[in-house]
Amino acid sequence: MGISKNEKRITTHVLQEMKMRGEKISMLTAYDYSMAKIFDAANIDVLLVGDSASNVMHGHETTLPITLDEMISHAKSVIRAVDRALIVVDLPFGSYQGNSKEALVSSIRIMKEAEAHAIKLEGGEEVVDSIKRILTAGIPVMGHLGLTPQSIYKFGTYEVRAKEEAEAAKLLRDAKLLEETGCFAIVLEKIPSKLAKQVVENIKIPVIGIGAGPHVDGQVLVSHDMLGINKDFSPKFLRRYLNLYDEIKGAVEHYIKDVKSNDFPNDKEQY
Repeated sequence: MGISKNEKRITTHVLQEMKMRGEKISMLTAYDYSMAKIFDAANIDVLLVGDSASNVMHGHETTLPITLDEMISHAKSVIRAVDRALIVVDLPFGSYQGNSKEALVSSIRIMKEAEAHAIKLEGGEEVVDSIKRILTAGIPVMGHLGLTPQSIYKFGTYEVRAKEEAEAAKLLRDAKLLEETGCFAIVLEKIPSKLAKQVVENIKIPVIGIGAGPHVDGQVLVSHDMLGINKDFSPKFLRRYLNLYDEIKGAVEHYIKDVKSNDFPNDKEQY
């Protein structure tokens, strides 16, 4: 099924156009074919194959253990499902930090093997060399500042970032630097709304927030959190649009009951 004539595929250029006309950008995470197909049919703008797959798909405590091969596998599934959305894939921990050559090799693998549209990586000035090198291959790069979960052991907490003046000033500098280096957009995670507004006023590329208030150009949430598949994670910024954990559990319990009582299958459900 292709895109209808009045539905154009979302590209990095389209995101810039959306920002210019004040249209907010919608973004969710996706890790598999079936969910990505639903999200794309709903006309989501951007799908992030996030390293949050480490938590919600693989059951790890942090995003650190997921491998590049695993990320490529998730990305391949998502790409096969999508007609319209821009697909951005996270570079996992250890595939780009401190080594711009490895960053380029990792990014090329994602683009070539998964046929993704862009990559995302965490950090400011410390990853600029990697970003420059990735861009030499014509690969679009999305930045990520604020709470950067791959640095969780450095921070020691998932609390709000950049509340102190020095860290806020560095974040502003880093945002400008990422724009100057050539990133097409930046994700800001868990920072004060006022600071996010300053970032938006200081750079021209789209800024997408997660726990960064309403002044940004778009919003992203982890789909498992937004759909209520996870019950353990309830940060202030999260709005749950469904309670799928209870819905699915209830349906499975109903199925078990019907099987045990020999109610399923009934006369209409057999050959």
